[in-house]
Amino acid sequence: MISGLDLKRVDAIIRFSLKEDIWKGDITSSSVLDEDTLIDSVILARQRGVLCGIDIVERIFARVDPELKFRPQAVDGDALDDGMETAFIEGRAASVLKAERTALNYLSILSGVATKTRAMVDKVSGTGVKIYDTRKTLPLHRYFQKYAVTVGGGENHRKGLWDMVLIKDNHIRAFSSSTGEKSSGTIIPHLIRRARASVQKNIRVEIEVENLVECGYALSEKPDVIMLDNMSPKTVRKAVDLRKKMRLDGEVLFEVSGGINLENVRDYAETGIEIISSGSLTGSVDPVDFSLEVILKNGEISAS
Repeated sequence: MISGLDLKRVDAIIRFSLKEDIWKGDITSSSVLDEDTLIDSVILARQRGVLCGIDIVERIFARVDPELKFRPQAVDGDALDDGMETAFIEGRAASVLKAERTALNYLSILSGVATKTRAMVDKVSGTGVKIYDTRKTLPLHRYFQKYAVTVGGGENHRKGLWDMVLIKDNHIRAFSSSTGEKSSGTIIPHLIRRARASVQKNIRVEIEVENLVECGYALSEKPDVIMLDNMSPKTVRKAVDLRKKMRLDGEVLFEVSGGINLENVRDYAETGIEIISSGSLTGSVDPVDFSLEVILKNGEISAS
């Protein structure tokens, strides 16, 4: 295990990522460099942020060439400054250049996720509210992106469709379409009861509601979590008051989702809910800029 990650899963992702970029070989390096050309190089951060993915990067370089010497200068979760040295790599130039782009891509994107998550977590500091991610991740890279959320101080929502029940609006509409039932007062309690009867007791059951009326119907069945979707902070406070009136505080958690950003997340966190989930943590990320620079014999560095 590295950084809490499953090595077998990490290496499988790395293997296919390198195959995508290298495939038959790096024809540029092989055509202009001798195989025994050796270099010293450094990975530099080009902006402030939160570092994430340094252990993954080390395994990328090792996968390309086990003889490369990788010396990290920071660990995941560390604060980055512009110009900060995050790792040194020594060895065959061709090997370093083969791994470079795949390594920097992961470092940039995962650090971007961690940086955005940290900013949102800091915004709700002191409220007791937890920041969660969603399933809005890059296909086949959810494992890494959800890891980056935890590095930034956030929490992971469901890993996929298999580990919890989340009854959403389209489930309600599909049920209505198939049965002809139109009343949400009938459908919502029925679906919660049906889910409870169908899954193991340790599986969390959550339902998404779009207004206070639906929230009341859901509260009557006491699911583990109710997602208050696309509601204003004012409406969310009314939902919290309703839960209190029904004496369900601590028994049913409230999650807020939809339109959450750094400007409004604090307003939502102060309403009395427990969870805020945001797809933007992984679905709309500004990568942190990194570069790999070759260190010249005079000690200067030059862009690779």
